[in-house]
Amino acid sequence: MKVFLVLWVTPIVLLGSWYGLSYYDMNFGWRILSRDLHDLVFLIYGDLLGMRPEAIPPLVLKAIILDTFLVLGLIMLKRRRKQIWAALKRWAGRGDQAERGADPAESVDVAEYPRAS
Repeated sequence: MKVFLVLWVTPIVLLGSWYGLSYYDMNFGWRILSRDLHDLVFLIYGDLLGMRPEAIPPLVLKAIILDTFLVLGLIMLKRRRKQIWAALKRWAGRGDQAERGADPAESVDVAEYPRAS
């Protein structure tokens, strides 16, 4: 799970830091962090997608938020899988009878039925 989280958060951190630094033109002498390259990248993406370059960053932010909720949901499912499964069984009407065996009050006594021989 830790590897999954690292592989999920690393691109988000890299994209967010690149976007923030290049948006405010804090390039530290690196061309990749310049505002000119920032504008060029979004101009190319805008042309490829057929939309204005200014409309792309909010869409990316919405996608990151959706992915965050999906990842948090997967983590919740993993941590509470047994509780969720038990609740679904109860909801479906199976109850806990399979887990704890048959109820002695409901079990049939074999001595009540005559033996057919």
